[in-house]
Amino acid sequence: MKGRPLPVPLRIYRGAAAAATLLAPAWLKYRVSKGKEDPARLSERRGITRLERPQGPLIWVHGASVGEIVSVLPLVDRLMGRGFHILLTSGTLTSSRIASRRAARGVIHQFIPLDAPAFVRRFLAHWKPDLVLLAESELWPNLMTELDRRGTSVVLVNGRLSRRSAERWGRLPRSARALLSRVDLCLAQTPEDGARFKSLGAPRVEVAGNLKFDVPAPPADPALLGRLEAAVGDRPILLAASTHPGEDEVVIAAHQQLRQRLPDLLTIIAPRHPERGADILALAEGAGLAAAQRSRTPLPPAEAELYVADTIGELGLFYRLAPVAFLGGSLVRHGGQNPIEAAKIGTVVLHGPHVWNFGAVYGRLDADLGAVPVEGAEEIVRSALDVFLSPGFHDHTARAARRAVEMLGGALDRTLAAVEPYLLQIRLEGK
Repeated sequence: MKGRPLPVPLRIYRGAAAAATLLAPAWLKYRVSKGKEDPARLSERRGITRLERPQGPLIWVHGASVGEIVSVLPLVDRLMGRGFHILLTSGTLTSSRIASRRAARGVIHQFIPLDAPAFVRRFLAHWKPDLVLLAESELWPNLMTELDRRGTSVVLVNGRLSRRSAERWGRLPRSARALLSRVDLCLAQTPEDGARFKSLGAPRVEVAGNLKFDVPAPPADPALLGRLEAAVGDRPILLAASTHPGEDEVVIAAHQQLRQRLPDLLTIIAPRHPERGADILALAEGAGLAAAQRSRTPLPPAEAELYVADTIGELGLFYRLAPVAFLGGSLVRHGGQNPIEAAKIGTVVLHGPHVWNFGAVYGRLDADLGAVPVEGAEEIVRSALDVFLSPGFHDHTARAARRAVEMLGGALDRTLAAVEPYLLQIRLEGK
């Protein structure tokens, strides 16, 4: 099928990507050296796989990173329950590990190929997806062009487009329209997201809500949790989850103040990027704290004041262990990390002012007194003491958070209803 013409900026991008194909091995080798690629699976980045395509209808679901993969897994489960084969792709090493741990048996995981025409064509020629579901805003030009040429239906699920991104795309209106016109249906998280997609040229837009609200609480291995609970005993625990550079120092300063009131306090820092574990350990030791890394010491030693949880996919353990957690990416200008999992488990969430990535949920949590805004170490100390010394404060805040998250749910059912016509069409074409 011949695709629609592309505007000049996208034709230039397409040509440059094709020319850069020869540089892909060097680029991938560099990423391996930085710990960002799996050396055993580099061929997948060039659209090559040893796996066979299963017989029957295949739906391709793509999420760029950890957050997107976690949000689409309940959707994947429901589609598999309907009898469809699922190809799940992601772009980061961390997300691949989450997929291997949490995805249902039978889900095929691959890394998405680099956005070069030859790699994308090879990938699509092998997998021949009957329907493509892209999470949030993963609209790569060569991918969209090749899908258009094949006549494959594309649905954007959990669509999100920030004001800043919309303004950037607005400088290339014809390119934005060319990409979005290749999306059959855009299911936006919020009315604001929907309006931005529509203004840039998406032909069909519906507001379905945020799939992250329907994600179940993260799992925790009961045996591992039991061992951790035995190791920490009755010690009060402060968790700092998904921290970014510049926030660990604040958490360490808060710990130093808190231990004056809670001398047996254990602070756990789980960095957003586990490879920063050694750096955080050095920060703690430089501050005079006894510290240990989970990657080297599976259980926190009795003498440890700070424990660095530099592992992947274990936040479910630590949310269950700690009554209060500071959510990172919010004191620095990153935009905040997802508080929904902590809220569902019952961990009181503290967060800084920079939470625009999850503005709607934080706004609702704050309005319902289901989370606590903080500006720095002193406010982390005050709020943590409220949790540790006033059980009623913890219980009230945790209940408010659960109610807020439950009221924001329903996106999964709305998304499934919206894609139902596409599922029916796949069934009819398969007969």
